[in-house]
Amino acid sequence: MRKTYILNVVAVVCLFLGGIAFADIKGDIALHKQCRHCGMDRGSFDFSRMLIEYDDGSLSAMCSLHCAAIDLANNIDKAPKSISVADFNGRQLIDAENAFWVIGGKKPGVMTKIGKWAFEKKEDAENFVKTNQGKLASFDEAMKSAYEDMYADTKMIREKRKAKRMKMMMDQKLQPSR
Repeated sequence: MRKTYILNVVAVVCLFLGGIAFADIKGDIALHKQCRHCGMDRGSFDFSRMLIEYDDGSLSAMCSLHCAAIDLANNIDKAPKSISVADFNGRQLIDAENAFWVIGGKKPGVMTKIGKWAFEKKEDAENFVKTNQGKLASFDEAMKSAYEDMYADTKMIREKRKAKRMKMMMDQKLQPSR
């Protein structure tokens, strides 16, 4: 009986640890489904999502570098303990400060006109540039670009949301009443 109990405990622990390893890839999405700032579905933007852990233990989950820049500005009195970003290709979270970033290119960004993409491997970033253009950058350069683009990006988002609301209102007016 005792052997069976011990084997069951070992099996449960192994399943739990295996589950953690699997869930680690996108576990942050299950815990934080929506972007803290814009409300976008982080699962739909698993290739650009970010997660910031602050020194007080709090977490902020965002859909993009644009929203992460907002979060860092809004939490100026907290020091980031870690900043993670999704690898564009593999979708797993990686250290944002050690990632190889690409700024610009043909692929439109998330919450920004000028895309900012992170890669775990330099060769993946270089291949992205060959296909989509853009330039290799550091995390600091990508973050600086996010702040420089903030006004234009915020204006663009506001205009898109206004157009979407107008379209919804027009669609409602065109629907026959029952």
